[in-house]
Amino acid sequence: MAEWISCLDKRPTDRTGEDLDIIYSRLKDVKAFERFHPLLLQQICFYGYYEDLDKGITLFRQGDIGTNWYAVLTGTVDVNVSETGDPKDAVTICTLGVGTAFGESVLTDTPRHATVITTEYCEFLRIEQKDFRSLWERNKQFMEGMINSNPVPVYTSNMSSFQEQDSYDSPTLIRREMSEDQGSAQLGRLSRDSPASSVDIMPRQLSQSPKSHNDNGMDSQHPALPLIDTPSERLARAGYVIRTVILTRSPHMIRDRKYHLRTYRRCLVGTEMVDWLMQQSSFVHSRNQAVGMWQALLEEGVVTHVCHEHQFKDKYLFYRFREDDLGIGTVPNNNEKKECEDELQDTLVTLAQISPDAMMRMILRKPPTERTVDDLEIIYEELLHIKALSHLSTMVKRELASVLKFESHQKAGTVLFNQGDEGKSWYIILRGSVNVVIYGKGVVCTLHEGDDFGKLALVNDAPRAASIVLREDNCHFLRVDKDDFNRILRDVEANTVRLKEHGQDVLVLEKILTDRGQDGLPTHYKYSVMAGTPEKMLEHLLEAHIDKFNESDTFVEDFLLTHVVFMPSNQLAPALLSHYHAEASQGTEQEMADYLQNNKRRVIHLVLQWITIAGDAFKEDPTIATFSENLYRNMLEDCRTHESLKEELSAFEKVFNTSANNSELETPKRPLQRKKSITGLTDMMRRLPKEGSICNDSVRGAKRKTIKPTDENIFKVYCADHTYTTLRLPMDTKASVIAHHAAEKLCIGSDLALCEVKSTGERVVIKDNEVGVTSTLSLNGRLFIASREHLDALTPLPEQEGPTQGTSMVFELMSTKEVAYQMTLYDWELLNCVHEYELIYHTFGRHKFGKITCNLEMLLRRFNEVQFWVVTEMCLTNTLGKRVQLLRKFIKIAAYCKEYKNMNCFFAIVMGLSNIAVSRLSQTWEKLPSKFKRMFAEFETTLDPSRNHRVYRLEVAKMQPPIIPFMPLLMKDMTFTHEGNKTYFDGLVNFEKMHMIASTIRTIKYCRSEPFSVEPPPAVKNVQEVRAYVRNLSVVDNQRTLTQYSHKLEPRRS
Repeated sequence: MAEWISCLDKRPTDRTGEDLDIIYSRLKDVKAFERFHPLLLQQICFYGYYEDLDKGITLFRQGDIGTNWYAVLTGTVDVNVSETGDPKDAVTICTLGVGTAFGESVLTDTPRHATVITTEYCEFLRIEQKDFRSLWERNKQFMEGMINSNPVPVYTSNMSSFQEQDSYDSPTLIRREMSEDQGSAQLGRLSRDSPASSVDIMPRQLSQSPKSHNDNGMDSQHPALPLIDTPSERLARAGYVIRTVILTRSPHMIRDRKYHLRTYRRCLVGTEMVDWLMQQSSFVHSRNQAVGMWQALLEEGVVTHVCHEHQFKDKYLFYRFREDDLGIGTVPNNNEKKECEDELQDTLVTLAQISPDAMMRMILRKPPTERTVDDLEIIYEELLHIKALSHLSTMVKRELASVLKFESHQKAGTVLFNQGDEGKSWYIILRGSVNVVIYGKGVVCTLHEGDDFGKLALVNDAPRAASIVLREDNCHFLRVDKDDFNRILRDVEANTVRLKEHGQDVLVLEKILTDRGQDGLPTHYKYSVMAGTPEKMLEHLLEAHIDKFNESDTFVEDFLLTHVVFMPSNQLAPALLSHYHAEASQGTEQEMADYLQNNKRRVIHLVLQWITIAGDAFKEDPTIATFSENLYRNMLEDCRTHESLKEELSAFEKVFNTSANNSELETPKRPLQRKKSITGLTDMMRRLPKEGSICNDSVRGAKRKTIKPTDENIFKVYCADHTYTTLRLPMDTKASVIAHHAAEKLCIGSDLALCEVKSTGERVVIKDNEVGVTSTLSLNGRLFIASREHLDALTPLPEQEGPTQGTSMVFELMSTKEVAYQMTLYDWELLNCVHEYELIYHTFGRHKFGKITCNLEMLLRRFNEVQFWVVTEMCLTNTLGKRVQLLRKFIKIAAYCKEYKNMNCFFAIVMGLSNIAVSRLSQTWEKLPSKFKRMFAEFETTLDPSRNHRVYRLEVAKMQPPIIPFMPLLMKDMTFTHEGNKTYFDGLVNFEKMHMIASTIRTIKYCRSEPFSVEPPPAVKNVQEVRAYVRNLSVVDNQRTLTQYSHKLEPRRS
């Protein structure tokens, strides 16, 4: 007799902990129990009995009172029903095989509705009535998906009809398996969305529910269970490597352990696993990161909790490797140990790359009630970058963070729901894709990562309009269930305050909870502006926000950072003057005087903040200059009657470097000048941002100047025959004006167009209303003019091809750290020249504002320049040894840039080395020392674009300013927000969009909120040479040319 059967033959009270372990290790591999929750299966091990019966034995008869519940381990049984009660009239309605259970009528003491007879030798697991009731009461949440609780459509013998039968005598399907041609004697393998014609003895509402099970029957919501049945080859290997290295370096970690009188074999402790991982590599920076790496293994079943109850946690919990859990673990030999030691670092890099996603899934798989405040914040940050949610308000996103559930499905072809089904959930695709299928039309479209579906049926309370079928394996979804969806909609409407004038909405506010009392009840709320007319938002700002200092309230700053979109200066300035002179229409004389005085003070405070936020843009705008002069005159006059305004006047004078004495006599003839710091202001002014600056003396003298619209720009415009003319025009000159001047000097015809010709030969026609044209050209691009009919005749200049020889002979003599330092200084200068408004002009379109974005364009251009510089130098270095040295140097420069928090240059260098023209140089990479290979692999982890560059965002979030951020990603965020959200709806400004735009702009403000004061590297003789070199890089920006150079260096291997 098998050992596990002997243990089951004992009375439950006589079974030891070792007996239960033996039973559990056997039953968890039995098909009948493979989708049972581990907690439930452990209790079944305690209560269950083994029973085997020969062919023809009757387990119970129709009409009997039930005393036992059964699960079929081997063999088959017939289910017979008689309408008269006479066994002779009985009809076999179905045959049950391995993986089925029956006898739930023991829960209600109702008579059996069928007779069950063995058709061959059978083995059962049997649980007595009182024990089964106990199991049911304690484990309803685990058993409801496997125990019928509704009338069951039972398959009849002629396959033509279904009849309703009491649920507690119906067979329960635990494992549904068979091919369609196996006939009625076996059960069909049914997905929960099988067509109605399929054989199905489960309640259809259970088999369709995506809440309870995924496509292979597992409880997909339980966070301790793996997402897939079999680990991927990559992670299975990773687990093998780590297990082998642990057995080599720290064999004491994997051993038998006792806890509460039970022995857990061949297991490790969570905290020790985290400690060990952090000791193995320098790029495992935190315990949280290590937890994510172990969790990545756990969610594929490579590592498991010994009782399958916990995700990976940095606690005293026991975990096993898959080999030890299955009892097939072996001791590695010397060759295997050496092989795994060599692979370890690459394995850790792989795990580090996927750990952020694993951490996110771990949080999402927790029950919503168990999510911490930090968990909710992480989910909320993720939701900010999902395009399907970009139009939702901040409050709705935060509400969603608390109710979203994670759902995964392994197999392509799985039907998530059918056309005509009741809408129960809204889905967002996290990974993978699905087909949208409509009856009679087939696949009408495909949805991908970031798309959503299923919302319409919930909003309209209508049936599903289409079927959703998985297009690929291992798809992951976020799911919002109907009750949560409706509650959020109700809450949003209940917490939305609408102010109307003349029957029209003019201001929409959102009521947001900010604090709770000790009893958990809400105590404080704030009102956030969602939408409004520009005038009403300005009025609300002055009345409710300007005098209240609150670090969490960003409305004033958001308004001033984005006003150029919806209320440009020529509208805002007159509106402020109007508010400055506004008088109360009713009240006592004192009340009216107080109102007038407070109104003036608020306007002045707002203008002071506007000056600080707008900076140069404020003093360079002629409209604002006129407004400032008028406001100043009014303030001087009002101070004679309102003594309390003198403090505001003093602050205003300090800002403009003006004194009251001479201003009374003379009005400034040009925009007033501003000091870099403001002192003596009210508490309200304390939250104004610091000015970005460069403190290093070696840099201050050579500080780059901001490009202004009126700056003169000298540039060449070429003709088709490569002759040219030189023009000298202001930076903000429109393209049409440039074309006119060029045509006059070149004496060419009419109907002309400006066109950029790139080094690749590509031609880009420039719109007539475009400004700052020369700053938008590509690295080696040139400006041409030709008639619109002959643009195809334009060809690149020879000089546009770039250099044909590298500079490695000069470059290799330069100090690596000095190069990185000088590059960072230059990037910092470029960053400090960028005005926040330029991000808005660039995103919404320069031509809409008539403003230049030259400083921003220079910074973005610098990223491309450094990237192509790396590729150019690698591809123009002919000697293999020199190329390896150059590769090492670039990796070291990238490391120093990261140390200096110059993430823009760091990304540019790493992306340059990842360019196909460099990455294909296999001979060069093979000779690179392993230390540098590991460094570069770590850099690529930071570069990982998955989940919207989550790794990079998490890393930067830990940095303190000064920081030079990865600018292309920041601009991508701006574009994502702009294109995913309307600027206006129903005639109101969508201020939720302005909040998001301002939030991205604040990233720039934060990054340069501290001066750059990094200690320079040790002095070298050629500092000026290095400085000149990094500021004047010569590059090839034609990818085809670079690839050709690369193939000449290392031809493709046959």
